Amino acid sequence: MSHPIQPETVDLRSHDIVEDKQQELLRLFPEIRTEDGKIDFERLKLALGEMVDVGKERYGMNWPGKADCFKTIQAPSLGTLRPCREESVHFDTTENLIIEGDNLEVLKLVQKSYLGKIKMIYIDPPYNTGNDFIYPDDYTESLQTYLEYTGQVDAQGKRFSTNTEADGRFHSKWLNMMYPRLYLARNLLREDGVIFISIDDHEADNLKKVCNEVFGEENNIENFIWKKSYGGGAKEHFAVKQHEYCLLYAKNAEALETSGYHLIPRPKRSIMTVEMNITIPVARIG
Repeated sequence: MSHPIQPETVDLRSHDIVEDKQQELLRLFPEIRTEDGKIDFERLKLALGEMVDVGKERYGMNWPGKADCFKTIQAPSLGTLRPCREESVHFDTTENLIIEGDNLEVLKLVQKSYLGKIKMIYIDPPYNTGNDFIYPDDYTESLQTYLEYTGQVDAQGKRFSTNTEADGRFHSKWLNMMYPRLYLARNLLREDGVIFISIDDHEADNLKKVCNEVFGEENNIENFIWKKSYGGGAKEHFAVKQHEYCLLYAKNAEALETSGYHLIPRPKRSIMTVEMNITIPVARIG
């Protein structure tokens, strides 16, 4: 009697970042493994010796909701990427890919396929001007549709408001939106990968601080400034808001030096230009 062939079971869950970190710790410090395969943090402290910081006060950046950012990062996505052949050109032969959807969910879904493989990422996030769209506080990784968010209404038809400066958590809301996305984007970069982030004066200082935490201050390669408009005159001492910025971070600045990037100091200037020779496709997180 023949038995029906059972279809292969496919794991639809997104990449488990926490499990990766745990396994890496156990690989580096096998002595911290407990009998049931978990991590003994007291043994880890002993293994690290003087490197353990037990003080209550330490330098760092905190804001309301930061702890929930890690819950957002760790929450798995059960979404699936659906091919849209009717909207595509040369679907089966092109090496390019456009993914339409909420970028947090997309970042989670591509962790399995592109973890540690992306050479360059460019992001142009909301500048937090008070009028651009910011996710609501209670946003979680359920499968809210793309149209709901572009229409700025939730599944119940409730309208999302803009993030105004009158809100008591004006900067915190923006940071809670950015932190998980930067964290997941870093995971996608190769050791010699880089990320460019556009921003203006509203959040430039906060973005640099949070990037220093996620990527490491030593991996801040440059903060580019560009003049977007011209103004001022005899009756004005200052022309307001003429500049925007683009922050450049590497995943590993040392690896960057030995790759196809060359950091060239310009004489008599305090800036550094970046000469790039990229021959692989660029990933854009939109």
